[in-house]
Amino acid sequence: MLNPYLLRNQIHSIAEKLLKKNFELNISLISSMEEKRKKLQIKTENLQYKHNSLSVLFKKQKNFQEVDENLKRKLIESSKNLSSLKIKLNLLKEKIHNFSISIPNIPSDDVPKGCSSENNKVIKYWGKKKEYNFAIQDHVEIGKKLNELDWKSSAKISGSRFVLMKGNIALLHRALSQFMLDLHTVKHGYIETYVPYLVNHDALYGTGQLPKFSDDLFHINSIDKKKYILIPTAEVPLTNLFRNEILDEEKLPVMLTAHTPCFRSEASSYGRDSKGLIRLHQFDKVELVQIVQPEFSMNSLELLTNHAEKVLQLLDLPYRKVLLCGGEMGFSATKTYDLEVWFPSQKKYREISSCSNMSDFQARRMKTRYRKKSEKQNNFVHTLNGSGLAIGRTLAAILENYQDKDGRVKIPKILQKKYMKGIEYIN
Repeated sequence: MLNPYLLRNQIHSIAEKLLKKNFELNISLISSMEEKRKKLQIKTENLQYKHNSLSVLFKKQKNFQEVDENLKRKLIESSKNLSSLKIKLNLLKEKIHNFSISIPNIPSDDVPKGCSSENNKVIKYWGKKKEYNFAIQDHVEIGKKLNELDWKSSAKISGSRFVLMKGNIALLHRALSQFMLDLHTVKHGYIETYVPYLVNHDALYGTGQLPKFSDDLFHINSIDKKKYILIPTAEVPLTNLFRNEILDEEKLPVMLTAHTPCFRSEASSYGRDSKGLIRLHQFDKVELVQIVQPEFSMNSLELLTNHAEKVLQLLDLPYRKVLLCGGEMGFSATKTYDLEVWFPSQKKYREISSCSNMSDFQARRMKTRYRKKSEKQNNFVHTLNGSGLAIGRTLAAILENYQDKDGRVKIPKILQKKYMKGIEYIN
């Protein structure tokens, strides 16, 4: 949620910046509503002042048992008018609020203009692409031949966009999550956290998925009529741990990580990547979340992105780091880096992690602030999150990049002894 001060006082500047996200702000509508609010607010405050004065006078007369009936009528009429004005003002404020929460976050000044991936800016490449002297197979074919990625059984149980893993591929999937958690907790300083997979509407409103992206979520109505939603990412419960909280500055930054399944209906991605592990209704991810002071958030984004990159580097998977253009960024983000891993079967890089600085956008929705010792007023924190990494996509990238001509898949060296029971190849 944007700072209301900016919408009231810098509306044209904000509208221009939002064009980077291909969002056209209705300036006339918001300006009209704000003008009405100001007039109604002044009218309400003036009437409140008069009503208070009448109340004081009435109480004095009552104490001396000299009640003026005319004054009594004025007070009753004033009370009715004041109540009516307050209702109108609150309805208008609610209308402005509902309009405001549909406005995306303002992109950072260094975010490139553009509306498609072609306008993203490649920051760097890492790793050497392997050369193959045999016909490359994609991860779906590899999984089928190894008989350890079972799409037929998962379709029978649940339908399309689900997968059943077994054997050493299932072990590799588990190994990846343990490896990532160990790296982020031991080396990078995050606190491992176990979170609920079902959350309420307030949590998803806080991080910006609701109300705009309701169709991309799985909604559940339980027996006791409470409405829950399956988490699309651990960002939601981790960030919302601090909803309606005022944190002490010395406790910042907060750095949390969690391994969870993620559930997405993919309603807005119909027909895209319907084959394989790239876009499933249920997938696992290790999430990174940071809560920081505003002045540190851009540096924290670089740090968090480096933490996600380290996973790819240790697994020796070629990737590139990309700064997203405005049109490719998420609703709540002010700046986003995507990490894209190399898929030899497709001969292109595919997203495996998205690391974003949300500035104070989520904090305003969640009312999450921090207390500075040097200042009396509380300030909004900045929130950041990123995948560290998406486990299914990492698994797919390993199957493709580590395949050999005999149909085997070599296990990345860092996983073999500690996480894969000494296994060097999946046969």
